[in-house]
Amino acid sequence: MATYAEPPISSIASKLHSSVADNFSLTRGGPVYRLQLRLGAGEEERTVVRALLATLLTWLPLLLLSTAQGLAYGKHLQIPFVQDFAVNARFLIALPLLILSEVWIDRRLRTTVKHFLKSGLVKEAELPSFEAVIEKITELRDRMLPEIVMLIAAYLPSLSVHNPEILIRNISSWHLARLPAGEMLSYAGWWFGLVSAPVFRVLLLRWLWRMYLWASFLWRVSKLNLVLIPTHPDLAAGIGFLSNAQLSFGPIAFACGAVVAGQIGNAVAYGEATVAALKFVIITYCVIAILVQLTPLLLLIPTLRPVKQRGLLEYGALAASYTQTFDAKWVHGRPPEGETLLGSSDIQSLADLGNSFAIVRGMRMVPIDKTTLIGLAIPAVLPMAPVLILGTPADQLIRTVLNLLA
Repeated sequence: MATYAEPPISSIASKLHSSVADNFSLTRGGPVYRLQLRLGAGEEERTVVRALLATLLTWLPLLLLSTAQGLAYGKHLQIPFVQDFAVNARFLIALPLLILSEVWIDRRLRTTVKHFLKSGLVKEAELPSFEAVIEKITELRDRMLPEIVMLIAAYLPSLSVHNPEILIRNISSWHLARLPAGEMLSYAGWWFGLVSAPVFRVLLLRWLWRMYLWASFLWRVSKLNLVLIPTHPDLAAGIGFLSNAQLSFGPIAFACGAVVAGQIGNAVAYGEATVAALKFVIITYCVIAILVQLTPLLLLIPTLRPVKQRGLLEYGALAASYTQTFDAKWVHGRPPEGETLLGSSDIQSLADLGNSFAIVRGMRMVPIDKTTLIGLAIPAVLPMAPVLILGTPADQLIRTVLNLLA
C-alpha cells in the first residue's frame, strides 16, 4: 500500500552502501552462471569471450559441415548456408547480442533498484522489506528448476522439426542432404537441431525468465509502503524513472526481431511470399515485443491509481479551501489597507496551487508516455527495415522517395 503523506527520509542514502541493492543482479546467478564461473568465463569482462565462443559453437560448425557436404554455396540449392538470412541473423547477430547485452542491462537495472533508495521512495522503516524483496528475487534467480525446464523446452522442438523454415515449404536448403537413400538431414542440419538451435533457445528463454523476475520485483516493491507524491513532475508519482529502465531491454527485442526478419527475408527472397502478404506477421511481432516490454510497467497500475485518486481529493480540498479564502479576501471582501493584488503573494500561491492540481490531474496511472512507446518500438521495428527494402521493388522505392521530396 503506497502513501505520500510523509516526506522522503534522507538517512536512507547513508545506508545505501550496506544495502543488498548494491548487489542486485538478474544475470549473475543460477546453475549456468555458476558453471561459467568454474570455467573462468563468468566475469563481466569475459562477456565478449562468451559471445565469441557461443558463436563459434553454433555458427562455425554449421559453415564447416555444410561446406563438407557441398551445401554451403552454389546454385543447386535454393537456400545454401551462406545465403540463408535466417540462420546467419540468428547466430551472427541475435545470439551474440543476447550475451553482450547482459552487462549493460544488468547495470541499468541495478542503478534503477538503487534509485528507489536514493530518491527516498523507500522509507527507512521499509528498508528491511525492500531488501527482503531483492533477496526473494535472488532466490528465484538461483533456483535450478527453471533452468532445467528451459533446457527441456529448448530441446523439445528439435525432436520433430527437420527444416526450420516456417514461412516457406517444399524448398531445398542446407538443412537437408540428398543421398542415395533419399533426402535426409545433413550433418549441418543435425548440428543445428542438436546444438545450435537449443543453445539459442536457452539464451532466449533465460531472458524471458529474467524479464519475469524483473516484473516480479516491481510488483513486490509496489506493494511496499512507498513514498509516492501525486504532484511529482514526472507525472508518475515519482516512479517515472522505471520507464527508462524498461528501455534497457531494447537489445533483446532487436535480437528477436533480427530472427523474425531473417525468416521473412528467406520467404521473400527464396519463396513466393511478399512483404505485403507478411505484413501481419511483422505487425504481430512488433505488438508482442512491445507488450512484453510494457508488462512490468502495467503491473504498477493498482499502485498508482489510488495515489492519483487520493491526490485529486486532497488537493481538490486544499484548492477549495484556499480559493474560498482568496475569494472572500480579494473578490467579496476588503483586503488590508495598503495591500494590492498586483504583486501579492496570494495570487502567486493561487497560480502555484493551480499548477499542482493540474499535475495531479495529468498524473499517469502507469509510467508510460509517447517517448517510452517509441523507445520500445524502435528496437522491435528496426530489424524489419532491410526486409522492407529487400521486398520492395527499386522503382517503387525511388518513386516514394521522390514523392516525399516533392
